[in-house]
Parts: sequence; structure tokens; C-alpha cells
Amino acid sequence: MTQAPGEKVGILPHYSGEQGDSGIRKIIFRDLMPLWDRCGMQTISKLCFVVLLLSAIGFSQSSAQTSASGETQTPAPVNSPEQTSPASYSGMYTFLQEGEFLQLTIEDSGDTNQKQNKKSVTGFVSRYGDTESDRGAFLDQFIKQGALEGTAVSFSTETVHGTWYEFKGTFDRGAGKKAGDEGYYVIKGALSENANDSNKKVSTKSRQVAFKSFPQDAGAPQRKTD
Repeated sequence: MTQAPGEKVGILPHYSGEQGDSGIRKIIFRDLMPLWDRCGMQTISKLCFVVLLLSAIGFSQSSAQTSASGETQTPAPVNSPEQTSPASYSGMYTFLQEGEFLQLTIEDSGDTNQKQNKKSVTGFVSRYGDTESDRGAFLDQFIKQGALEGTAVSFSTETVHGTWYEFKGTFDRGAGKKAGDEGYYVIKGALSENANDSNKKVSTKSRQVAFKSFPQDAGAPQRKTD
């Protein structure tokens, strides 16, 4: 192809249509000046700088939006199961022997100076006497002091025939499937049995115990008869 006067020739790869020598197609840019010649090197540099600046700003805003979006869309923590109401611990529990039981009532302490989650524990222990004077008799020992804080429970009973009890432990879930079932709650801890002998000497016997809750509709256990 003959180059006309004043024409500029550019060389571009050619992938379809007619091919020139070595697969290169000659393109004649008639009456056009290269962009470089029209704008000049300084103008092209300014345009490149503006493009790069706008790209940087756009990337920064996109990153900020992604970060903010990530914060607002963070899944809220799953709520923990509803905590057990302290009053639900109230009820009847097994004691040391068959036929004996522990009756507990959880209520507000009424002391505004105490911690808000601290409750008072009242009730009584109903048990068989085991001394020479009361063996086989059924004795009720009322709780004179008791407290519940969270699941931690402690109490001490009045003294009856020289014997009193002290307990410190926790409420826990038992084998019962639903509230009101036998063994739905279990009280686990250390029970101390204190006794005064004829010489007014105190002896203490401690043991680890687990008292299961009675069914909600159950009455007092039947007492043994001789």
C-alpha cells in the first residue's frame, strides 16, 4: 500500500479480515493527529493524575462502606436461655432417709441493703428422731437462717433434742424432663449434722448429699410405722 502525502501510518495487530505482511494490518489515520500531539504531554499527565485520584477516593469510600456495613450486619448474639426464677426452687425435697423430707420456700429477703439477687430461704426439715429419747418419732426442725444467691444456697436449722443441721450447696438441674417432674431440681452440697451430748460437747458429722425435688403434685411422703 502506498502512503499518501500527509498521512500517518499506525501498526495494530489484526485478528480478522484481510491480513497484511506477517499478519499485521496497516491502518491509515486520515486527517487525524495523534492525541499525544493534540493535548501534549503535560495535559495527559494531568488527566492520568485526576483518574488515579478519583479511583483512590472511590476505593476508600467503598472500603469505609463495607466496614460500616459489616458492623451493622454483624449477627446479634444468641440470647441465652431464660434464667430460672428463684421462686421455682421452692418445694419439697428428699432428705436423708425414705419418709423424711426438706421443705424450702424462696422469697425476697426484705432487706434493701442486701444484693438484689439475694433471697431468703425458709422452711423446715421433717425427719425421724435417732436419739434414745426420740427414736422413731417424727421431728420438724425449722430453718432459722437461710439464703439463696444465684444458685448457691445455705441454711441452718433450729436445735431440736440437741441436734441441728447446717447445709451449704447449690441448686442444679436433675433428671426430670420438665418443671414439676420428680427430680427436676437437685440440691447438692455438704450437710453437717451437729449434736450435743449429755456433757454438752458438740460433735459434728459432715457428708456430701443430693436432695431431689418431689413431683409438684405430690404430698408429704408416707411415714414409716413400727
